[in-house]
Amino acid sequence: MRVRNATRTGARVGTFVLAAQFPGQGQGEALHRAVRTAQAVERAGLDEVWLAEHHFVPYGVCPSAVTLAGLLLGRTERVRVGTAVSVLPNTHPVALGEQTALLHILSEGRFSLGVGRGGPWVDLEVFGAGLAAFEQDFPESLDLLLRWLREPRVDALGPRYAFREVPVVPRPDELLDVPGPEVVVACTSPGTVRLAAGRGLPMLLGMHAGDEEKAEMVALWSATARAAGHDPEGAHVSVGVAQLADDRAEAAETLMKAMPGWLRQGLGAHTTVDGRARTMRDPVAYTELLCSLHPVGPPRLAADRLAATAERTGISRFALLVEGSGDLAATEENVRRLGAEVLPQLA
Repeated sequence: MRVRNATRTGARVGTFVLAAQFPGQGQGEALHRAVRTAQAVERAGLDEVWLAEHHFVPYGVCPSAVTLAGLLLGRTERVRVGTAVSVLPNTHPVALGEQTALLHILSEGRFSLGVGRGGPWVDLEVFGAGLAAFEQDFPESLDLLLRWLREPRVDALGPRYAFREVPVVPRPDELLDVPGPEVVVACTSPGTVRLAAGRGLPMLLGMHAGDEEKAEMVALWSATARAAGHDPEGAHVSVGVAQLADDRAEAAETLMKAMPGWLRQGLGAHTTVDGRARTMRDPVAYTELLCSLHPVGPPRLAADRLAATAERTGISRFALLVEGSGDLAATEENVRRLGAEVLPQLA
């Protein structure tokens, strides 16, 4: 039986799963919590699970979002599972396209591929991509990936990728009654917004940005997409943080106790590939910012925050970080309350 996504009108609420390794935790513990969180999302009636990918840092210990997505698609029946994001400079676009087609077909259309440019990290050295893959080759890689997902045969004549024409196997369009596979692009700069809009691809916007900044990016995307002949209404995804409690102070205290330590060790572990200077956010101030921007507090406040973001930005699709406590049981309860006490208020 083909399972569709939520039939509710209005907001589509999902989770953003980092597999964050909090101080004192093992990597396996973080990965186990990520899997259990996704299963809790299915039980709670939420719509989507978005999986982060990081390399060599405890900020997130999942090195392959597409691999974890395959596992979770096999353990769920209804929710959409996406990558947020697969770091495109670290992999060959054809290899990622093949994996995407495979998951799209076997999940009957429940997989979304989110891709991003990543950063100037040591990943580029380890995987052999080089700094050029981050600084200049992302458009070529993205276009090759899109061709693989849309055409029956593909060749490449670009400066980075060049190969003879080969058949696409398996072809994702074999699911003729299911659109997709969906591709979204993580956007943090006007240049990437224009890149995504020029190809009609929706954006994934990060949790560090407030409603005003996201609204400006949506406006730029819409104008650029319209000029390129695409639908100016995109199914964009707004990433945020959700922590529910009976009052706002309790919810914020939960995050303030756990997140700064994780942010300090996680963000501090990033190493640039070329030794360039980098400035790390202050972990306490950043946690306070996230608490002020996102649904942190009682269910009514959370619902109001999500509704306000949707009204201000035009985005009604949310990927919410729910593991900010660092605790498995608390995370599962957070997801349960999100489904039982917030979702009905958004219907």
